[in-house]
Amino acid sequence: MYSLKLPIHETFQNTVQGEGYWTGTLVDFIRLAGCPVRCPWCDTGYADGGLSLPHVLRSIAELLTELKSPRVVISGGEPFIHKNLPELVQALLEAGKQVSIETSGSYWQDVSQQAWITLSPKQHVSPNYPVKKEFWSRANEIKFVIGTGQELDFYREHLVSNLSTQVYLQPEWNQRSRAIPIILELFKENPSYRLSLQTHKLIGMQ
Repeated sequence: MYSLKLPIHETFQNTVQGEGYWTGTLVDFIRLAGCPVRCPWCDTGYADGGLSLPHVLRSIAELLTELKSPRVVISGGEPFIHKNLPELVQALLEAGKQVSIETSGSYWQDVSQQAWITLSPKQHVSPNYPVKKEFWSRANEIKFVIGTGQELDFYREHLVSNLSTQVYLQPEWNQRSRAIPIILELFKENPSYRLSLQTHKLIGMQ
């Protein structure tokens, strides 16, 4: 397992999780390279699929030597496109780390139930990449990037049937002055939803 390799876009340690339930906690990030979904606002360089972005194949053993924080966030790109993701998760857990995975939900693999999954659906942006049905029950939290306020309408059926899963609304960063008032109106209709503000950007961290 430890010799298996994954394409790494970047790693960084001892930073702050800026989004969702774990906001404000100390984390390391492992960003896996590649994502076909092509969200136009992507802040990790994959708006065009990331074809020009550099990446390096690194072994799980190498990645383990860098770890510094109690929690490791696996992001991308889209982590679930990588066949060795379950092994990476298992190795991190065996190293005593808490694990979070951030995903659009467009690809499914069975990973350890101990991993925290943040589902951020993008089907309304890229209709060819619908959320796999398994994620609606597996996700520990659901996060929507809000630009117009119409994003929730696309997933209303799933949200009604998943009332126990915490939902976060996050303003699209470049449209945040417009999006935050929209989110406040959405809270009136959905008072159990919470605000996610990309705290890491507000405090100038990666």
